[in-house]
Amino acid sequence: MTAERRALASEPEARVRITTEESRLIQEIVEGYCGVTHGLDSGFFLERRVGPRLEHLGLSSYTEYYHYLRSGPDGHAELVTLVEQLTTHETYFFREEYQLDAFREEILTDLVDRLGSRKRLSIWSAGCSTGEEVYTLAMILLDDGRFQDWHVRIVGSDISREVLAKARAARYSERSFRTTPPETIARYFEADGDYRRVADEVRDLCSFAQINLLETERYRILGSCNVIFCRNVLMYLAAEARSQVVDAFYDRLAPGGWLLLGHSESLLNVSTRFELANLEKDLVYRRAR
Repeated sequence: MTAERRALASEPEARVRITTEESRLIQEIVEGYCGVTHGLDSGFFLERRVGPRLEHLGLSSYTEYYHYLRSGPDGHAELVTLVEQLTTHETYFFREEYQLDAFREEILTDLVDRLGSRKRLSIWSAGCSTGEEVYTLAMILLDDGRFQDWHVRIVGSDISREVLAKARAARYSERSFRTTPPETIARYFEADGDYRRVADEVRDLCSFAQINLLETERYRILGSCNVIFCRNVLMYLAAEARSQVVDAFYDRLAPGGWLLLGHSESLLNVSTRFELANLEKDLVYRRAR
């Protein structure tokens, strides 16, 4: 029995149950808005995550809730809230270290060689959640030493305003530091009660924006990027949405730019213009020069 099912089984029988058709309708509207489908085929999951919204709005069925999302006076705002409830935001500093090693040792060297005359670097962390990845990249650049006199911009984006507020606050509990070297904590963090706060020299390189990845026209606010990190995001999207996002990533990257996905993700089943780059420590994707 899954954790969701156990939790649901322990709740009062009065909770409204969702039908197969209602599940399909909720999936349809969420996928149309942000492309997310992963996990939404579970009625138990939807009851657990969406049920409290029915109670909050005083609705008696998921069909009523669907129509509220479609045509209610605050339907769009509620859809944003619903996506907050359905999406997963698990992350921490220096996640997937082997890929960060490839970034440090090979990709940054390539960027220095090609962009050294301009000394401008733009990195986008798409689906950044609470911001640990964004600040990790900034710390790597500061440690590297070759970018001290460069104009560096690292932008983190997410569909969730809630997690972006936490990213901007830059205060993290102990669970975010499970793979962070002690010397990095000492250099780049300040004690803040039971939390640690990211140092200003790191924060100065970073900014955050609310972006729904399906709204690809919004990518223009980022300008041209040299590297895009989109790790453990595409796996939650429907196939059509995945292709749309990957195609827009390609257009947003400068020639020779890099795309880094999560360890369980690939573009093998996606029609794409990206080239596969076989680095010593990872397989990543690249826009042709």
